[in-house]
Amino acid sequence: MRIRYFEDTDTLLIELRDAQVVQTRDLDENTLVDVDAQGRLVAITIEHAKDRAELGRFTYERVEA
Repeated sequence: MRIRYFEDTDTLLIELRDAQVVQTRDLDENTLVDVDAQGRLVAITIEHAKDRAELGRFTYERVEA
């Protein structure tokens, strides 16, 4: 999993898996979802990310079962 922020376009890209994207679906006018051939989620793109996410407060926690 990789999360990248492109400041020049204010775009947040969350890549969940390394797979070939076969379709991009619009969730709304500023959110795109990429899926593979089996319909599994590959990536999420969020436009206007500064207004839609708290980028400065990003944390990551792995919870063991």
